[in-house]
Formats: sequence, C-alpha cells, structure tokens
Amino acid sequence: MAYADQQMSGNKVTAFIIVAIIHLIIGYGLISGLAAEAFEKVAERVTTVDIEEPPEPEETPPPPPPEPQQEVSPPPAYVPPAPVNVNPNPPPIPTTRIPPPQSPTVFKIPPPAPTVAPPPPPAPPPPPSQARSASAQNQGRWARQIQDRYPSRAIREEREGVVGMRITIGTNGRVSNCSVTRSSGSSDLDSAACSGMERYARFNPALNDAGNPVTDTMSYSFEYVLR
Repeated sequence: MAYADQQMSGNKVTAFIIVAIIHLIIGYGLISGLAAEAFEKVAERVTTVDIEEPPEPEETPPPPPPEPQQEVSPPPAYVPPAPVNVNPNPPPIPTTRIPPPQSPTVFKIPPPAPTVAPPPPPAPPPPPSQARSASAQNQGRWARQIQDRYPSRAIREEREGVVGMRITIGTNGRVSNCSVTRSSGSSDLDSAACSGMERYARFNPALNDAGNPVTDTMSYSFEYVLR
C-alpha cells in the first residue's frame, strides 16, 4: 500500500507539473497576443500623429579665428666675458724709427687749351658800282661832219631847224637806231639828221654795276644852221 501510495503521489505531482506547464504556455500565448494587439494600436496612433519639425536655427557666421600670437624670443642668456690675464709688466718692445719714404714728385701737365677756330674774316665790301649812262665822244668832230652834209634842197630853200631824236646806242658806242621825236619842219633835215647820227656819231657806251658795256637809249637834238 505504501508503494502504491507513493506511486500515485508521484503521478499526481507529474500531472500537476504538466498542467502547470500547459497553463503557463496558454498564459504566455494570451499575454503575447494581447501585447502584440496593444502594440499595433499604439503604433497606429503614433503614425497618425503629425509631428511638427522644429525650425532650423539660423546660420551664424563662425567667429573669426584668433590672431596668431607672435612668438617672442626670449632674450639671449647673459654670458660673462672670460677673464683676461693682463701682465702688469709687459716686456719692452724694441722700436726703430724709420723715416717714411718720400713720395715721388708728380708733375701735372695741364691739358692743352681747346682749339677755337678763328672767326671768319669779314666779307669784303661790295665793289663800287661802275654803272653809267652813254655819253658823247668827240661830239664837235662828228657834229661838223653832219653839218657839212647839209641837204642841198634845204640850202636852196634856206631852211633851218632843230631835229629832236630818240637814239639807241649799242655796246660798241655807235647809234644802232634813230627815230625823230620832234620835226624841224623839213623832211630833208629830219632824214639827214638821223642818217648822220647813225653814220658819224660816236658815244662812250653805257656800263652796268660790274663795268660791262650795255645798250642804252637816250634823247638827242641836232640843230641845222646856214652859214
């Protein structure tokens, strides 16, 4: 009986444990299902809520970088000078007085004076002008020759008069052209006067400034007088 009771009590314990495990499983399943359903509902609520995004903060310019500090080099370390041993009684130094060498005498030759061209000589004054007009040469001689050839007709008619002429004197001193400018009243005397001037009259020719003979024109008058 005792063994049978022990066996029955062991079976009860086993059955109780199994039943407890089954209740735990069922409870865990119920709890898990309820929890999942609750999570879905909460998720739906959360997804339907509009979340306003906070405004973006205004961008502020970054502060300027700090100025680099100049490195100040430390002052050099003071190094005291090394002690110098000075002999209070230095040995005497022999000295010899040697006169300085005389500098050589330098003779400075002055540079030659610049050559200045002498001024050009003044231009010689122009020579005096040798210009002159024509003038009669041995006028009394050739005037008598013209008078001696008095026209015979004028002598017979006893005609006298003064003939005015315009004569051209060439470079040889002779009359090259003659024209009557004032008549004597007799054509014979007028014609004889011009012919005699061209044949017998002699003149010193006119000269220019250089003294060369040139042609000249002048007025001349000849008087016929019966003797």
